[in-house]
Amino acid sequence: MTSVANPRQSPRFVCRSYMAVALAPEPPLVDWIADIEQKIRDTGSFLVGPPVVLDLSSVKLSKSAIAHLVAQLEQRGVRVMGVENVDPSQMDTALPPLLRSTKRESADVSVPAPKARETQREKQQQVRETRSAPATLLLDKPVRSGQSIYFPDGDVTVLGSVGSGAELVAGGSIHVYGTLRGRAMAGSNGNARARIFCTKIEAELLAIDGHYLTADLMDMALRDRPVQAWLEGSALKISALD
Repeated sequence: MTSVANPRQSPRFVCRSYMAVALAPEPPLVDWIADIEQKIRDTGSFLVGPPVVLDLSSVKLSKSAIAHLVAQLEQRGVRVMGVENVDPSQMDTALPPLLRSTKRESADVSVPAPKARETQREKQQQVRETRSAPATLLLDKPVRSGQSIYFPDGDVTVLGSVGSGAELVAGGSIHVYGTLRGRAMAGSNGNARARIFCTKIEAELLAIDGHYLTADLMDMALRDRPVQAWLEGSALKISALD
């Protein structure tokens, strides 16, 4: 009896991106951890559950200090999936992996004069590409409970309601033509001028540029009404539209 071995298929690799919350510790760390504890109490499951990335650009920590910080967060239910903006020599195999952020950074680059010249055709092409880049993500269906929508390149507009437990994250403003439940976070890339608009407010949490307002801190007189939210300094304000 002769057996025939089927050729083994090549491994299949699928690239996916996942959304994580970025936390940037600041000195003194004892006070920063105390602030995180208060945020956990205020926002419920916002920090406890989702994966978290530690951005260590504002602190200089030893291996043991990083390990201690990660342990302190995990004791509070904050899962650290990775660390960024730290010297690789400060990392240890027992720590979460070192990540490289995809956030766009600006830099001053000196370009030789001959290469800096652009033809008229190249300039026109750049203008066309800029105009074709999407500034708004339009969702023509309601966002179901548990869904997460992440659009860092501009506004998010929902033609419908947002379910409880759902999450909207936009680099620009958020517009919901329906009931806004769940969480809405605008200005996620540092845009303090972003706003949040909705036809009916029942949100668990609103945030703009990292500054947040939870349901229990919202004026109950605004519930079930059209509202807008914006930043004044570091305070998130909310008012009725009608």
